[in-house]
Amino acid sequence: MTNLTQQAAFNHPSDERHSSNAETSRPQTSDSQISYSQTSHQQTSFVDVFKKLSRADLTLKLYSQTACDVERALQNPAANLDSLLALLSPAAEPYLEQMAQQAVALTRQRFGASIGMYIPLYLSNLCANECDYCGFTMSNKIKRKTLSKAEITDEIRPIKAMGYDSILLVSGEHETKVGVPYFKQMLPVVRQHFSYVAMEVQPLEEQDYRELVTEGLDAVMLYQETYNPVTYAEHHTRGKKSDFAYRLESPDRVARAGVDKIGLGVLLGLDDWRLDALLMGHHLDYLEKTYWRSRYSISLPRLRPCTGGVAPKVELTDKGLVQMICAFRLFNQQLEISLSTRETPELRNNLFALGVTNVSAGSSTQPGGYVEPNTELDQFEISDERSPQLVAKAMLERGLNPVWKDWESGW
Repeated sequence: MTNLTQQAAFNHPSDERHSSNAETSRPQTSDSQISYSQTSHQQTSFVDVFKKLSRADLTLKLYSQTACDVERALQNPAANLDSLLALLSPAAEPYLEQMAQQAVALTRQRFGASIGMYIPLYLSNLCANECDYCGFTMSNKIKRKTLSKAEITDEIRPIKAMGYDSILLVSGEHETKVGVPYFKQMLPVVRQHFSYVAMEVQPLEEQDYRELVTEGLDAVMLYQETYNPVTYAEHHTRGKKSDFAYRLESPDRVARAGVDKIGLGVLLGLDDWRLDALLMGHHLDYLEKTYWRSRYSISLPRLRPCTGGVAPKVELTDKGLVQMICAFRLFNQQLEISLSTRETPELRNNLFALGVTNVSAGSSTQPGGYVEPNTELDQFEISDERSPQLVAKAMLERGLNPVWKDWESGW
């Protein structure tokens, strides 16, 4: 078999701006310094689990793993957090080819050669938060727009013409103007045209999610951005999103509301990507054991340029991204893994087979962008600008099967 990691990754590990020594030498915040909202939750949630995790201990373990630890992890990776730690460590880099081979085999065994196709529909770029890595941040002097029912219908036409039947509704986080009442009006409009509807919006209350499920909501993608509370506070300085604990417990509320699928994610580059990925693994493990009726997915977006954006603190190379995908596939065979248009066409082509199950293509990151593109409204820059048909063609050439519809609400 052709060397999979050579195909998938174009950068050498030495391209990372921070070595493992540099990462462990950064000042560590002790657990006792981390503050949490005292009123954010009234029942057990992942916040309670997270408080007991020691960042210092996990970091030390990550960067002191040996070849023996990695080899042991490769023998028993499934649902084993110690194995996930080893597979995310620098010590696992020489084993990437073996990890890739195992990841491909597990993905084919569980998902066959199918890759689900989805597309985001941006409803609004209004935002009441200050997040310095996002083009929608409230202080950015950009044009703001919120789609009406008629404008959403106009956007749906070109999306359906591309062949899509699975859609991700996205908005900035603005509770008063783009909140639950707005979503309850717009969701039925979208649901008429798509068999599967997911949302990536601000965290909501459990009852709000329950109401949206009755309107046709199938999935919620809600990303923590980073699991380092100190780094989180540095990048989220105003607005409700600055409440780290409230966001951290949000997937608990989503799950209790009976949502079919829950998506986790971190914005790779805000902090040490190895530790962020490991803590996301802890979050995923907790959710699956606590709310086993829901399905789960992860997204691994790298920090991309945007208006007023920040540079990555720790650069994640292509090879590092390959390592993350393979590590999570070995850790969780049934986990869905999404790959967005943030990555280049060449890299995406080579990642499709390694464990990815859902792919977007032909995406616009602005409200109204499918009818009338306007880069002043973008959330971030897109790297893969190919049409969905060209992306699907690349999959078929690699023996993979792009799936435009695999869900029917009437079944």
